[in-house]
Amino acid sequence: MAISLKRTSGLAANGVKLLVYGQAGAGKTSLAMSMPNPIVLSAEGGLLSIQDADLPYIEISSMADLREAYTYVLNSDFASVVIDSASEVAEVCLNHEKKVNKDPRAAYGAMQEQMADIIRVFRDLPNKHVLMTAKLEKTTDEMGRVLYSPSMPGNKTGQALPYFFDEVLALRVEKDADGNTQRALMCDSDGLWLAKDRSGKLSAWEAPDLGEIIAKIGGKNV
Repeated sequence: MAISLKRTSGLAANGVKLLVYGQAGAGKTSLAMSMPNPIVLSAEGGLLSIQDADLPYIEISSMADLREAYTYVLNSDFASVVIDSASEVAEVCLNHEKKVNKDPRAAYGAMQEQMADIIRVFRDLPNKHVLMTAKLEKTTDEMGRVLYSPSMPGNKTGQALPYFFDEVLALRVEKDADGNTQRALMCDSDGLWLAKDRSGKLSAWEAPDLGEIIAKIGGKNV
């Protein structure tokens, strides 16, 4: 096998891959509007928040839909692919496995393996920015603290999801001192909310504009 020598400086040029999670109604879907030239793969069916943006989308209701969508976007001219959401794609996968596996444990195990493959192939789409959204999971540790992280069916799947991405951002919705609602992307963990920025180029908090975040990281308008 011939060695193909590459340089780390070109990684972001192949597309920035992001995982964003948050509570229902936080505005995760609307982040698609800030991605460069995006197409949305929607497994949630809740696209009214981006209705006025007139973005192209593909509905995902089966594993066959997902496979066809992957082939389509791989060969498309879209600069960004938005999977909304990974949590719902996992539910689609799990429902499929429950139909072919009588043992629920086997169905969950098969779903976990398939989701690992699905996340990898979409994350590794060449020359495209990729955004995966996920629901919010609340857990309590042994000290009674409430911890926040991306949610997926099956504990192992949810725990593994953040490890697939260099950029894991929490979409936070909080009220300021005057009672006004503020939305921001948390890019660094505080021990309660899971977040990470392996590029080292983001501030602890960023405005909910993924186009600006992609540019800050160094991703080109692929």
